[in-house]
Amino acid sequence: MKITKLLFLSMVGMSLASQVFATQNTTNPATSSANTAESNMFDMSKVPPVTPMPRPGLFGIGPSGSGYYSVWDMLTGNKREKPPHSPYARFALLPTSAFDIDFRYLDTPGYEPDIFDPVKRMHLGDDWLLSFGGSFWYRHVRETDSRLNAAGTNNSFNLVRTRVHADLWYRDQVRLFAELIDARSFSPDLAPLATDRNHTDMLNLFADIKLANTKDGHAYLRVGRQELLYGSQRLIAPLDWANTRRTFQGVKTFWRTSKFDVDAFWVRPMETEKGNFDNWDTQRNFFGLWGTYKPKQGHLADFYYLSLDDDRNVSATNVAQGNIMRGDSIVHTLGSRLIGNFDRFLYEFEGMYQFGERSNLNVSAFAVATGVGYNFALPMNPNVWIRYDFASGDGNPQDGNSNTFNHLFPFGHYYLGFLDRVGRQNIHDINAQVTLHPQPWFTFIAQYHRYYLANKRDFLYNAGGAATLRDITGQSGSHVGDEIDIRLNFHLSRHNDILVGYSKLFAGNFMKNQRPGIAPDLFYVQYNFRF
Repeated sequence: MKITKLLFLSMVGMSLASQVFATQNTTNPATSSANTAESNMFDMSKVPPVTPMPRPGLFGIGPSGSGYYSVWDMLTGNKREKPPHSPYARFALLPTSAFDIDFRYLDTPGYEPDIFDPVKRMHLGDDWLLSFGGSFWYRHVRETDSRLNAAGTNNSFNLVRTRVHADLWYRDQVRLFAELIDARSFSPDLAPLATDRNHTDMLNLFADIKLANTKDGHAYLRVGRQELLYGSQRLIAPLDWANTRRTFQGVKTFWRTSKFDVDAFWVRPMETEKGNFDNWDTQRNFFGLWGTYKPKQGHLADFYYLSLDDDRNVSATNVAQGNIMRGDSIVHTLGSRLIGNFDRFLYEFEGMYQFGERSNLNVSAFAVATGVGYNFALPMNPNVWIRYDFASGDGNPQDGNSNTFNHLFPFGHYYLGFLDRVGRQNIHDINAQVTLHPQPWFTFIAQYHRYYLANKRDFLYNAGGAATLRDITGQSGSHVGDEIDIRLNFHLSRHNDILVGYSKLFAGNFMKNQRPGIAPDLFYVQYNFRF
């Protein structure tokens, strides 16, 4: 009886299905064919699965009401009700790596057209996606008492940087990304820095392979040359201020979900060689495990373990002087960061502890960065931060311990002053920042820093981690000086920005004793174009 009922139900179902199929074919046979073809197409609207740049420590809440969001908007009378959607920040500096700039909105109806849309997200059949992009900048720089040199020599020079990239995807399974960089320095009074020049080289060159789809997420493997950007960028950053940017080579796996991100990597930093193809530094191995918890929009919690194995030789002279931070060490870093905003109240706290071995000394060092801010509901949209940054130093290299913090691969001057005379090593920095928007297209940022050595017998370290000045007796005092940094950014259009900046360091007792008469300052003007 049950078998008879099943046969009857099956026959009825097949009969109904065949009638529906016949009706569809009779009505519009092309529709059925199109639906079948459409069902076989892969949805590319979420490719690539980009990683948004985390909030930096001095983040602000930008203008959101009606107004002119670019100089071009103002000139054409295009007053907007809200900020326009743009893949780029409305600012000349853009730490975000090119492979994480998000153009997926182009697959959404109603977006604002742009002249460069035809070279973005070009669909090659149903399963392939190809994009091109790039940027150009020119920066003129004038420095007084450049690099704290004892002769008080000044330095004027020009920097030019061009970047071009190609991005190819097969569905969301395989990605090939290549980015070319050409960075040049012209007419310097002093020898160019290593970060000023890199003539026609690869900045990024990697392949992504999808490992798995997980609940609410996906996991990938990345192999090749790649920029790294994590958390506040105090320890790992592509260093957009440098003309060459910073990049690594190695392997990374990453898992992304709506609430959790987890990365694990092994890489080596690239050594910039101006006239040759860059090679990785075989004497430095950098490992890391980084997790981010996103409990709700605007709030992040980072947890990380990093390890830098540095086999570079430290000379006997430097060991005797205690200048041992740039080699012969294995240093492990444990850290965590909390950041977010409650309405207009802004906050951040980051703590980092290091242990390991350096030139046969036991490492025990730490750093803290903390601050609170507020976005005032006033004209010009003021954002104000008050902050304290600390990184430990070492006063006695003969006691068997090394207590100087190693800032690894940071975006240094973003936090510690644009003159780059101070790095996150052996330092107290009491600082404040004010950001104003007199117009939505005009950004004014002012920072104030008051620097003290954490240990007055240790070195003053610059933004690159190099030891510069020291009084082993400690009699020169600990007050390094006070710095002001002012930046004006004019957002000309979606693709164009002009940045003008001035920085001045007023010497404290330590610097006056070490470099009498030195009073460094910096002026620069920069033009940026992106496409």
